[in-house]
Amino acid sequence: MTQAAHHPMLNVAIKAARTAGAIINRASLDLDILKINTKSPNDFVTEVDQAAEQAIIETLLQAYPDHGILAEESGREYGAKHSEFQWIIDPLDGTTNFIHGLPFYCVSIALAHRGVVQQAVVYDPTRNDLFYATRGRGAFLNDKRIRVSKRTRMSDALIGTGFPFRRGDNFKRYLKMFEEVSTQVAGVRRPGAAALDLCYVAAGHYDGFFETGLNPWDVAAGSLIITEAGGLVGNFTGEPDFLHQREIVAGTPRIYGPLVQILAPYSRVISQDDLDADAAAGEESADKPTPKKKAAAVDGAAEAPKKRGPVRIKKTDDDAQA
Repeated sequence: MTQAAHHPMLNVAIKAARTAGAIINRASLDLDILKINTKSPNDFVTEVDQAAEQAIIETLLQAYPDHGILAEESGREYGAKHSEFQWIIDPLDGTTNFIHGLPFYCVSIALAHRGVVQQAVVYDPTRNDLFYATRGRGAFLNDKRIRVSKRTRMSDALIGTGFPFRRGDNFKRYLKMFEEVSTQVAGVRRPGAAALDLCYVAAGHYDGFFETGLNPWDVAAGSLIITEAGGLVGNFTGEPDFLHQREIVAGTPRIYGPLVQILAPYSRVISQDDLDADAAAGEESADKPTPKKKAAAVDGAAEAPKKRGPVRIKKTDDDAQA
């Protein structure tokens, strides 16, 4: 798809992503003088994150001053608070990689209309790779159409993931997920930038991906690029409302289903009865899915609990600015 054929809003997003990428590339040449702050243990922000985000916001609001903004570093501080259009921005996904000189990071920009992502751009400035999609028009990498892989067997699949790294993350629970997935697939990779990982599913480099603890700006753009490339995206129970659930699983149509079956018992979108039972049984019970939960997840894959309905992890202003 040529730039002239792009949706006008996509063109603006591409311009913003390339502007941010230029800022990141210049900074990468002299990392020794970079100013780094710590938002929380193992969660870093640099002056480059902030400069790139500001450049993106200025570019977007110059074109669409009535649109809303949800950005990793500034939350909803900019733009129209109640617009039906909201730009969801991660100016530098993979900051830890960036500050160590590991060339796996990206700029992620998505536009949602009434909560549904319509435009998506993920730009890898180290390789000058531009992934993008408009809902209903397919997914592209550098103007070449991309599709998810054709692999159908879990034993042949390469899966991407991300390790928990924030204080309070349940690492033991993650290790159980990791063990179950890794013993059934050809390999598991963890490069450290979820937005780019999702694009690698879309391009067929991975056959699936899963991670917990992610925010909307980590997954909004990549999720549309995957679905436009023929893949599937959901939360661990297979439901499509993953954007604010802090868990995501994605894959080819044939790999996605088995991944959901493995991951469903570990979902945070579970019944209140299960939560109460876990709390009463203690940490070990909370970390280990019971046979009853696992059987229900395998049989129903994404079936909602019958008693009290699912407990949703709802979006809050604190989440948006975390």
